[in-house]
Amino acid sequence: MHIVSDFPREVHEEEDWITLADGCRLAIRIWRPVDAVSDPVPAILEYLPYRKRDLTAMRDVQTHAYWAGHGYAGVRVDIRGSGESDGVLTDEYLQQELDDGVAILRWLGQQPWCTGDVGMIGISWGGFNGLQIAAMQPPELKAVITLCSTDDRYADDVHHMGGCLLGDNLSWASTMFDTNTCPPDPALVGDRWRDMWRERLEDSGLWLATWLQHQRRDDYWKHGSVCEDFSRIRCPVYAISGWADGYCNAVFRLLAGLEVPRKGLVGPWAHKYPHLGVPGPAIGFLQDSLRWWDYWLKGKETGIMDEPMLRVWMQASVPPSARYDRRPGRWVSEPSWPSSRIESRHYRLTSGHDLLPSRQDPATSASGDEVPLSVRSPLSVGLYAGKWCSYNAPPDLPHDQRDEDGGSLIFQTARLDEDIEICGQPVIELELEADQPVAMVALRLSDIAQDDKATRISYGLLNLTHRDSDEFPQPLEPGKRYHVRVPLKHIAQNFPAGNAIRLSLSTSYWPLAWPSPASVKLTLYPAGSRLILPCREPQPQEEAALPQFAPPEAAPPLAMTLIQPSQEAWRVIRDLATDKTTLEVINDQGTFRLDDIDLELSSRVVERYTYAYGNYDSLSGWTEWERSFRRGDWMVRSVTRTLMTSDAENFRLRATLDAFEGDSRVFAKSWDEEIPRDLV
Repeated sequence: MHIVSDFPREVHEEEDWITLADGCRLAIRIWRPVDAVSDPVPAILEYLPYRKRDLTAMRDVQTHAYWAGHGYAGVRVDIRGSGESDGVLTDEYLQQELDDGVAILRWLGQQPWCTGDVGMIGISWGGFNGLQIAAMQPPELKAVITLCSTDDRYADDVHHMGGCLLGDNLSWASTMFDTNTCPPDPALVGDRWRDMWRERLEDSGLWLATWLQHQRRDDYWKHGSVCEDFSRIRCPVYAISGWADGYCNAVFRLLAGLEVPRKGLVGPWAHKYPHLGVPGPAIGFLQDSLRWWDYWLKGKETGIMDEPMLRVWMQASVPPSARYDRRPGRWVSEPSWPSSRIESRHYRLTSGHDLLPSRQDPATSASGDEVPLSVRSPLSVGLYAGKWCSYNAPPDLPHDQRDEDGGSLIFQTARLDEDIEICGQPVIELELEADQPVAMVALRLSDIAQDDKATRISYGLLNLTHRDSDEFPQPLEPGKRYHVRVPLKHIAQNFPAGNAIRLSLSTSYWPLAWPSPASVKLTLYPAGSRLILPCREPQPQEEAALPQFAPPEAAPPLAMTLIQPSQEAWRVIRDLATDKTTLEVINDQGTFRLDDIDLELSSRVVERYTYAYGNYDSLSGWTEWERSFRRGDWMVRSVTRTLMTSDAENFRLRATLDAFEGDSRVFAKSWDEEIPRDLV
């Protein structure tokens, strides 16, 4: 990372408040040119619940100060109920949050240092609400950059995938359970901090219980899903993600669904900004964003809209690993999306476990191969799947899929005579039956190296009760054949000559997804099943002409003192004495001090996902967060614990929250809730 300290315009930083119509004060941090009152600038808003003063401070100063130095006002606002803002945060993307966002845009447009034009940017939560606020069409909002976000809160978010309940639903709920216990900083809010803190502890609630009460696509999830009406968005959108991120699919849907000027970028990265991107290569994203902002907020001709609509990192073949520093590959582009240059190549499944190329119509390509195959996967399938949304730290990417394939049906091509490159969304069509009314299928696409190592390239899940509708699921009729279609995650990947392509099918994928209520036997009819790959021919001349991304750069970082280093672990523990298996994830972020505000922070999370062999009622997910803040004699600490279990009929949640001031516990609360399973 190249650090830039000499900018075209000198930067002034300040913390301030926005007072809303109902009297609520939102905390705001602004970086802007010192002469902006006499020479106004557009504003770039990032609107998050992740605490501008501490938890995102190191990232914010390097990005927002950078934009400010190039003639913008970089603005960070804490959502109502977070950081130093008034109120209580009780869920994601509430209408109150979006209405407040519109008021913030109005306030920014009225400032003497602002031209009246504003852009919104954000990764994850801020990417979500940028799109959602754009759909409300506030006049000040002229352009959006949305990173690692989604247009569909039910089908493609941390909660569900293919109608299956994701393990990240528990993990993310626990993260927000912890975040909502954080107090405002007394240095800003004064003696009010204790009352504000207690209000949050008392009223923020157990979000996991709320989410579990909505197991199908109802109005709760439709709210904030801009895919419900793409035409509501009338400002330009730049959508960005990474192949290791959970949200790459949304980039392609936004390009296909929006009618406004738009661009898409997908790198090899996990859930990170591209200038901080891992796996690498990271890129000069801040420079690229300036080209976008200059064009749409200042009217400068930067050439960015003359370039292809979509750029993606075509990944090369690599051995499997739970973490990569860098993914080899190259940048490729498409002038529009969907692209007419993508060819659907069909592979039929056979009873001999082959994937055979077939260019015939699927209705006539069965070739009489009607010998059925069956699978009943053990709960161990999925222990090496990694997380739905990877941060690449702790090591949370999928490992060698041979550890998973023993409990799966597998189908494989012959060793390839030539390279095959895919770009887009692989799709699996299956003819199958189940012996239970509720069942799921997990499908994995892997690159099989010449030494037989199996690297997962893409995957997809389907709760078979959602085969026709996420809104109106229907139980299966045991023994009845069904035709289902399972889209996998989008991907751009090179399969080199000499390697093979493998499709793996399992009936569980724990703990990435919560299993069905009981053990399921699926019977697959290969003649009615096929793999469809989105194949793309290389365009070497076009690729050579693509402008190169600059190396990453940013503004100077905050001064920080490391007190205790971070520690991380990702362990699979099989206790043969008790026949119990546990996946344990430890992410201890250590302790550090932000020197400019003399604030010491520490946090540690442990997650454990456990089952007893063959016992579907033994499944449990357990998380524990501990976080503390210290300045001199002031010290506060919180501990949150969540346990999620299930039986055939219900999910059960038990959670506790303890808060401490110094050595004294000043708050305690517990939850014990039972929520019926809804065909999950």
